[in-house]
Amino acid sequence: MPKSIIPEGLEEFVRDWKMSPGLEHDGFVFLTGVTGADADGNLSSDVNVQIKAVFKKVERVLSTAGLDFKHVVEMTSYHIGLREHLDDFRRIRAQYVVEPYPAWTAIEVAGFTREGAVVELRCIARRG
Repeated sequence: MPKSIIPEGLEEFVRDWKMSPGLEHDGFVFLTGVTGADADGNLSSDVNVQIKAVFKKVERVLSTAGLDFKHVVEMTSYHIGLREHLDDFRRIRAQYVVEPYPAWTAIEVAGFTREGAVVELRCIARRG
């Protein structure tokens, strides 16, 4: 039976969007894509601040599930202006991922639901 993973402060995912920040099923944890809004829902105009906030939010979901980045097996990042901030994204990402590194796909997109967001990250983690 799937189990919802809901870190404190991300309850609006369930309440407003009817989705779980993370959903565990058969040892896998599937994380909903997150943008770089801070705890108050504000988006910085600084791309690096947004990227760091994305990884911190993913880290919170993983931690609530009793996991961390060593459990991440796959990640997909979505970007507005991919070529302009890919080097920054890679540098910040390298501070979180560990060997064996997860599979990763980076995709350029036209936009996000949240105006001002420039990056969204979704991950799949595996317990064990």
